[in-house]
Amino acid sequence: MNEVLARGADRKHDDDALPDKDGADAQSHENAPAHQSKRHDSAHLHVAGRAPYTDDLPEPPGTLHAYLGLSTIANGRIESIDLEAVRAQPDVEAVITAGDLGHNDASAWQIGDEPFLTNGQVGFLGQPVFMVVATSRNAARRACRHAKIAYAEDTPILDVDQAREAGSRTVIDGMTLERGDADAALANAPRTLSGTMLIGGQDHFYLEGQIAFAVPGEDGTMIVHSSTQHPSETQMLVAHALHRPAAMVTVEVRRMGGAFGGKESQANLFAALAAFAADRLGAPVKIRLDRDDDMVATGKRHDFRADYEIGFDDEGGIHGVKFTYAARCGFSADLSGPVTDRALFHCDNAYYWPAVKAVSQPLFTNTVSNTAFRGFGGPQGMVGAERVIEEVAFATGLDPLEVRRRNFYGEGERNLTPYHQKVEDFVLPRIIDELLESSDYEARRQAIRQTNRDANGFKRRGIALTPVKFGISFTASHLNQAGALVHIYTDGSIHLNHGGTEMGQGLNTKVAQVVAAVFGVPLEQVRITATSTGKVPNTSATAASSGADLNGMAAKLAAETIRQRLVDYAVAEHGVPAEQVAFHDGRVQIGNREIGFAELVEEAYTARISLSSTGYYRTPKIHWDRASGRGHPFYYFAYGAAVSEVEIDTLTGEYTVERVDILHETGNSLNPAIDIGQIEGGFAQGMGWLTTEELVWDEKGRLLTHAPSTYKIPLASDMPRQFNVALAEWSRAHEPTVFRSKAVGEPPFMLAISVLHALSDAVASVADYTICPRLDAPATPEHVLMAIERLRADSKTAN
Repeated sequence: MNEVLARGADRKHDDDALPDKDGADAQSHENAPAHQSKRHDSAHLHVAGRAPYTDDLPEPPGTLHAYLGLSTIANGRIESIDLEAVRAQPDVEAVITAGDLGHNDASAWQIGDEPFLTNGQVGFLGQPVFMVVATSRNAARRACRHAKIAYAEDTPILDVDQAREAGSRTVIDGMTLERGDADAALANAPRTLSGTMLIGGQDHFYLEGQIAFAVPGEDGTMIVHSSTQHPSETQMLVAHALHRPAAMVTVEVRRMGGAFGGKESQANLFAALAAFAADRLGAPVKIRLDRDDDMVATGKRHDFRADYEIGFDDEGGIHGVKFTYAARCGFSADLSGPVTDRALFHCDNAYYWPAVKAVSQPLFTNTVSNTAFRGFGGPQGMVGAERVIEEVAFATGLDPLEVRRRNFYGEGERNLTPYHQKVEDFVLPRIIDELLESSDYEARRQAIRQTNRDANGFKRRGIALTPVKFGISFTASHLNQAGALVHIYTDGSIHLNHGGTEMGQGLNTKVAQVVAAVFGVPLEQVRITATSTGKVPNTSATAASSGADLNGMAAKLAAETIRQRLVDYAVAEHGVPAEQVAFHDGRVQIGNREIGFAELVEEAYTARISLSSTGYYRTPKIHWDRASGRGHPFYYFAYGAAVSEVEIDTLTGEYTVERVDILHETGNSLNPAIDIGQIEGGFAQGMGWLTTEELVWDEKGRLLTHAPSTYKIPLASDMPRQFNVALAEWSRAHEPTVFRSKAVGEPPFMLAISVLHALSDAVASVADYTICPRLDAPATPEHVLMAIERLRADSKTAN
């Protein structure tokens, strides 16, 4: 792995050979920061413990602290509530209930189904009922325990099966994608089969929990420091809660300690309640839950039940498929509509289904409202697609990789997705060919099968290669826009602000590299400041893997506007043609003369040339009609593939991940080191989702896996013993993205599907690879052991 990292760190690319279609060529010089491995801009602060997060901000005198009182039932209504003992506790300044709030709607869509504080009806165990504000967090938290609440309790609906039995009520209308006649394809196919796969949810387990710090200003204004991925949405919900125009609310985000989608909509409740209390009491108010309450009260990745029918032939060619993706959504809509939509968008993964029908069911349950999570439903859809491939492979006796390649997207009529968008940049065959060679997949697979058949012991190995094709863009087309603000000061230093948020993924570093490359200056000359709705308005969430695509392009356009002014000044002042003005290495070549960048800036300022500009970008080409299930929702696709090898203990179900080989393409990478880090981290998180992370509720709706002691994320010891990660160095974005780079946040997450299928391959060996293991996710050791015992029993019955 170190060799791969070193190789990535040394890479440089020449953008001059790839001009953008709009004619805005990317200037590229040997020392230009773009396409080079640069450390995260806050890395030195992180390792020294000096990077301030929201909870580290200095607290003004008189700062108060809030805590939430949570419901203790999952379904029912409050018959009576007595909070007098709460108010009487030491240091309590106020107790706030739903009746105190003028606007009580925390929902992202403002449809009234998700109150900040429940107004009597309880939708899940852990729902916020009241808020205590005290002089310390501990005092507020302790006071919450003295509430006396009587409930009229009803039987909760807790999972997909119960939701279906109760009438399949949905939190929002589902969607159908259809191309061709799937029923006819199944009826006419030489062979058919059907099945069901259970796909578990996942807690975000961000290091920094949900937190907001509201500071009232003059004349009714409010500054909110929030750990949010969507400052503009948070701003609007705070404004609604305060009955103020948005211009009176400023939301600021310097950095988050992780988010993964869990702070796209979920942060709004905490920000709005903190601001309401601060406004009411005329004092700064901070709210931060402990880990247990955070896990209980905030949404998670949706768990799914995927039902499928497949028509296929003996050669592994799939003729038609039908999917129903039913999701446990929780008590309100939140983002379940677009999440379940995206599951359907990825029910094909990398495969052309000649006829397909896919239906989503976003089901109501009495559990916390599930929300965005890295991949946003795409991973669940993709896991369903890969189960289909696995079923056909076992039914035909073919290598699953052969079935995968047999059904890949191709040319002509084989390039149309279920949502009728053409796949125009399908590079997976090349990626897989290169990965097969570098990982020695074929020889290893044969050796593993032979060893498993010869083995008399209880250890078995498995190997699998799975691909990823992931669409990049918000499927809500209006969100595909971004703004940026760039200033140059007279000493040549550059101030950068954009609408994206930094949650550890290196977005700020990448966007700064883009700006530095435009001006041809060292990266250190660009200073990134906190994301603020007061600087860049009406921004989209930092989500959908679009942070660098959108904000990088907006910053590039802002910087190019200023650069053009400098060029125009140099042309007029020095009498040279524009093509003889070039920026590189912190200097500017003007005809035969070369001066420092700062010197040119000083001259331009003296000549009254504006050195500040905004930049605005909106993604072209995309459009989507949900009602018809047709459109062009994605600007482009990102691709990758992974080979995983595992070893399982057939007596206990325990396993280790022995080796992983990844080849992933990020276009003309803006920062290879950061991209490789994102691939490694995404893979690890995806592996956790599919293997060790299990959400468990009891029959009352109580989350039992609500702390690090009961919820197992991957540890360092769970990582592959050999981990080889490489970028496809030949890759360039098919569309004119910023410097022809591609998104990297979400696509690598799904590379971990290879671990699930490697485990399945190992389990299948106990029945001599004759029975599809149908291994559900998460494939915990217990579930692996149960699958082994089931296959052994089925094998004996068959014989």
